[in-house]
Amino acid sequence: MRAALGALGVLVAGYGGWLLFTRESDLVGVAVWLAAGVVLHDAVLALVVVALGALTVRLVPAPARAPVVVGFVVLGSVTLLAVPVLGRFGARADNPTLLDRDYTAGWLVLAGITVVAVVTVALVRSRRRVSRR
Repeated sequence: MRAALGALGVLVAGYGGWLLFTRESDLVGVAVWLAAGVVLHDAVLALVVVALGALTVRLVPAPARAPVVVGFVVLGSVTLLAVPVLGRFGARADNPTLLDRDYTAGWLVLAGITVVAVVTVALVRSRRRVSRR
């Protein structure tokens, strides 16, 4: 299974490379996006994660640390993926079917579910810790 998935990944990457070089694409624009992704990751995202981790260690009790970190990862990843729809990038007046939902409400529901799950798991972990003593 691992070899099949690896081969599929190589095929998809090869197809993407073929499309990049055979069609009229802006290679400079692609390079800028790739560089911007690395810079944003290293200069913004990594610093935010380290800062949140440092705050978590200092402010959150030990049984709740792992659930809080998982909540940060879930919300951070989903938020990054949702930026285009939350910002309504790509919405056009001539096509009202593009971005026709309230994506902010959906994100808030997911954030609420994540917070409830984090609090529930943290409480369960703290009660288990107390019962073991």
